Amino acid sequence: MSPPEDSVVGQAASGKIDGRRLRSERTRQLIIESYMSLVREKHEVPTAQQIAERAGYSVRSVFERFPDLRTLRVAVTDHAIAEGRNVGGLHDVDADRETRIRSQVRARAHGCEKWLPLWRVLSAHNDDVPELQKRIRMVRELVRARIELMFRKELSVLNESGKRSVLIALEAITDFESWGRMRELHGLSFDEACAVWIRAVDRLLPQTPTVS
Repeated sequence: MSPPEDSVVGQAASGKIDGRRLRSERTRQLIIESYMSLVREKHEVPTAQQIAERAGYSVRSVFERFPDLRTLRVAVTDHAIAEGRNVGGLHDVDADRETRIRSQVRARAHGCEKWLPLWRVLSAHNDDVPELQKRIRMVRELVRARIELMFRKELSVLNESGKRSVLIALEAITDFESWGRMRELHGLSFDEACAVWIRAVDRLLPQTPTVS
């Protein structure tokens, strides 16, 4: 028995809508990826024309998906945060001190290596974008939360004031710009820069409490 004609028409219309939606989402994703690749190459905020050319679309297509470039910057930041959280999962949380320090440092280093150009561009052009300022604060909070979780054993011996001070110091020395100075200004290799951070983190952390 054949389905009713109106059912077939409805399914066809729905298929077309879903297809358009998928194409639109793919276009949106390509625009975001083009923005990020341009930032990594040029280390500056790309223009709408540059983004469109890199994505293979018209400028009109860019502004059909994003009302302005500020909205696009927020979308790019959300994409970077999501990707960073997916890739940079927690490892070695219950390992010994040396393993935890090394694991945390290398995870943070890989994140800085990949996202430093984007971080610089976004953090330097956020005064007029409150939503972008919120994202930047969120990234810092996520970094501090990860540090606190990785080194909860050592931080447990401190009072609240001491714990806060150490967390602030650990977040500061493993900041994006700290990584950039080691790699660019001092010319350290990836492994050499990691070694500097490992020594610094180890010295800042209290002694690991022994289990009685």
